[in-house]
Amino acid sequence: MTALPQVRNRRAALLGAVCVLALTGCGGDPDAGTNGVGKLPADKIQSKSVTAAGDAGTVRLSGTVVTSGRTYTLDMRLKSDGGSGSVTSKGSTFGLLRIGEELYLKADADFWNSNGDSGAGDSLHGKYVKVPQRDPSYKKFSGFTDKDVLLSSLLTLHGSLATDGHHAQNGVRTIRITGDKGSGGTLDVSLEGKPYPLRLVRAGGAGTLTFSDWGKSFTVTQPKDDDTVDYGKQLPSS
Repeated sequence: MTALPQVRNRRAALLGAVCVLALTGCGGDPDAGTNGVGKLPADKIQSKSVTAAGDAGTVRLSGTVVTSGRTYTLDMRLKSDGGSGSVTSKGSTFGLLRIGEELYLKADADFWNSNGDSGAGDSLHGKYVKVPQRDPSYKKFSGFTDKDVLLSSLLTLHGSLATDGHHAQNGVRTIRITGDKGSGGTLDVSLEGKPYPLRLVRAGGAGTLTFSDWGKSFTVTQPKDDDTVDYGKQLPSS
């Protein structure tokens, strides 16, 4: 006689759990239990997201960036005084490491040979090649390792801002804001914890990026002398 009530109770509990996960599927408040930014106007959400990103000490950034007609695939970990990771463009992948003002590029022989320096390719294979600050490559690539510069240029939506519903990124609830109904880009902002940016679709098909590991500490280590090549004022293939 007690089996049916127990079954009903389990079904009711399961339905309740589904309602919580679906947020809006059972008429609940989609902002219940969140940080509250989902109830704000779009410009306020963007402002809080940019502030949270600036205050965070570290971030991992991955995805694509299109600039000057060239597509770069990034997987970078960034902090205020440096960063490390990989960049892929036109089928070539190279590593970047920045410690303070010192920038290093690490690639295989094929990378250097494809950049017109076949004589040095083998000797540079797997080495950390120090990029001189006066070399054009320094300005070009150091931006990929500079958290503040990179985020300030990326976390911008163009046109009239509006909210575009509740979503999720890797299991984290988000509120999405758009510029000009999406043509000016979209940004998913976390509704859990601090309102960090979690996913950005740039305007004009200029790339899609995800952001993670906000505030998670990591260390950038100076490469060993025997793993480092310093050409002085200019890289051999600049």
